Amino acid sequence: MPDLLTSGHIVDAALLIVAAEAGLLVLWRRRSGPGRGALLVNLASGACLMLALRAVLVGAPGYWLAAALAGAGAAHVADLWLRLRSAAP
Repeated sequence: MPDLLTSGHIVDAALLIVAAEAGLLVLWRRRSGPGRGALLVNLASGACLMLALRAVLVGAPGYWLAAALAGAGAAHVADLWLRLRSAAP
């Protein structure tokens, strides 16, 4: 069990689940509901945070951690922008 955690494979499994979730949501939202953009940037933010966790777990160079965190921040800003834009009168 400790090898599963320290190797980063647990994060890989979680990322596969998020990718499957994104695919299912895109297919489901094709027919009805709000736009897919807000859902996808929200998932992208979480996926980037998981990539940052994986970088720490496997001892990756610091620039991988910084890139993952920057991606999470950019996706978060995009998510906020989409939400605020849709809430505006």
